[in-house]
Amino acid sequence: MGAETLVNNGEAQLQLEAKAPVILGLQPLALVDHVARVDESLLDQIPGETGGSIPVEITELEHILSQLKKHIVASADDRCPMKTMAGGSVANTIRGLSSGFGVKCGMIGAYGDDEQGQLFVSNMNISGVNISRLRKKKGHTAQCVCLVDALGNRTMRPCLSNAVKVQGDELTKEDFSGSKWLVMRYGIFNLEVIQASIRIAKKEGLSISLDLASFEMVRNFREPLLQLLESGNIDLCFANEDEAKELLRGERNTDPEAALEYLSKYCRWAVVTLGPKGCIAKHGKEIVRVPAVGEINAVDATGAGDLFAGGFLYGLVKGLSLEECCKVGSCSGGSVIRSLGGEVTPENWQWMYKQMQIKGLSLPDIRN
Repeated sequence: MGAETLVNNGEAQLQLEAKAPVILGLQPLALVDHVARVDESLLDQIPGETGGSIPVEITELEHILSQLKKHIVASADDRCPMKTMAGGSVANTIRGLSSGFGVKCGMIGAYGDDEQGQLFVSNMNISGVNISRLRKKKGHTAQCVCLVDALGNRTMRPCLSNAVKVQGDELTKEDFSGSKWLVMRYGIFNLEVIQASIRIAKKEGLSISLDLASFEMVRNFREPLLQLLESGNIDLCFANEDEAKELLRGERNTDPEAALEYLSKYCRWAVVTLGPKGCIAKHGKEIVRVPAVGEINAVDATGAGDLFAGGFLYGLVKGLSLEECCKVGSCSGGSVIRSLGGEVTPENWQWMYKQMQIKGLSLPDIRN
């Protein structure tokens, strides 16, 4: 009887893993992005540093949106000078993994019972993402305005106040059971749900990926971040060059290599992206440096790091080498910056597959 029970339990676990998403994304607040290419004069009017991301109140968000029509810069490459889509760093990564790489993915979070909430759910569902772990709540869905300058750099102003979100005590083991990876983005306002997710995910055997979010987030809330990293619970960490510098603020050496060395003390995989210069990564004693994909027409940098992370995670799931993971990340990160917004167009997925072939990488088995 005992042996039969073990067999049945084993079969049940296999069935669970077959149904569960391979990669889960934790985004406590569903978020809708309003992305537009604008002239410099609008950026000069907005409080905060250009190129970063700081939260604003709804009145400020509505003011920026009301000013957009006066400042939008049209381009022959853009079918629409402004795009509205499901957004957020984790959503960008998960959507890309599902639609571009064919990886079974799901999202954990909450959305409001409003037009923006329905748009978020619809966009993720169409992209093949499992939305069964998204909670619908009465209230507003978070929004973010993403302003893109002539060089493709983006300035982001998210409005998170009064938006619905999932709380740590709402999470259950069923949210995580059977999955392999949990993808998260650092945020001080989500620290409680991040910590709760880590506790459950680790008990369920998931590996955890963390993106450092923005240089302002690292600068202003560095101590809780260091505690999170040094806990040893983060298996994979992504930082861009600016975030890496802020991470080591006050140290004698704050270059990307020093940040990589610091991150690798606590994370099994550490990656620092360097924009046009590519990336550096470390796993165990192995260190690789991979250049960016050449000849990229950078229209909008929104989602570049998110899609890089998606490509890298795809490589890990497929058992690729550290260098190959970086190469896939470089290709996928390059694909999203060729058009406006954090969602890759079908044409740019084809561009990415071609780049992967050039680099000798096997193409993903995409669903028909």
